[in-house]
Amino acid sequence: MPPNKDSLAKAALVTSPAIGDSLLLMTAAHNLRRSGSEVTVFGPHIHALRAWFPGIDIRPGLEPGTAAEALQAFDSALQLHDHRPLPGFAGLHPRARVLEDLCRMRSSKSMATRLTEFCRDSLGLADATKDNGLRPPPGLIHRVHASRVVIHPTASTPDKCWLATRFIALACRLRDEGFDPQFVVGPAERPQWEPLARARGLQLPDLGGLDDVAAWLFESGWFIGNDSGIGHLASNLHVPTLSLFMRHGGARTWRPDWGPGQVLVGSAGIPTGRLKEKLWKYALTPGRVARAFARLRGEEAARARGLPWNEGAFTAKGGSA
Repeated sequence: MPPNKDSLAKAALVTSPAIGDSLLLMTAAHNLRRSGSEVTVFGPHIHALRAWFPGIDIRPGLEPGTAAEALQAFDSALQLHDHRPLPGFAGLHPRARVLEDLCRMRSSKSMATRLTEFCRDSLGLADATKDNGLRPPPGLIHRVHASRVVIHPTASTPDKCWLATRFIALACRLRDEGFDPQFVVGPAERPQWEPLARARGLQLPDLGGLDDVAAWLFESGWFIGNDSGIGHLASNLHVPTLSLFMRHGGARTWRPDWGPGQVLVGSAGIPTGRLKEKLWKYALTPGRVARAFARLRGEEAARARGLPWNEGAFTAKGGSA
């Protein structure tokens, strides 16, 4: 049964150390707020993006030693994973909700859709939407740099990363086709990627914090990258997104699913799970990725003949299409 409305009057949401998971949980935060709940979000990534989520109380992450006491000020508390970021979350509050089962369930639906259905079916929010409340700050122009292709070549774990040499080859190919490929990586990853990009004359701008990355992404034309939080951010910003995944199962669950995009699975045709994990990044060629990117552009061109994305992505009221 859906919980009593009083149990949702004042809700705390604790977001993940992962950018993508944090953006996904904001779906619950936004739907709760729309239903009249007083919502407070705790988490470093969303706190860095707090200007993009107007109207929601967003604070830095909670410390494990003081979290239980802090959460007592709320009627309910939600976290996506039981032990991340706060260990043993289910025991920290009498109305704690852990959403781990949504991540593990067998379904062809994306996590964004699963969280929307959780809001509707488990929280009783009848008009729940996939919108997570992200809105661009004033002064930014959506996709104004139409030829800029943002390339994100890293991810949370090495097994999710396509080969660095092939990302470089793809970028050179796109540059030859008239695009402006530019790499984005985290501060700790720059020492590896700066010499690779410099050797081929490719751009690797130093963008600063996540808020600045979001603004730069918002004004970019396209995104290509691994299964990563930056891919979710690009999709959330309604920048057409091509995401490279190791396996079909992961792609079904964790594909970016806000704006327009495509998923390319590198292990297609590789027979066993262990081989898929080892060989997908070698089996996936720059040519296949370039052709998938061409298909994405074709889809956008066809759709643009109906309703230009810049007119439909963010409405006059700030809602996403």
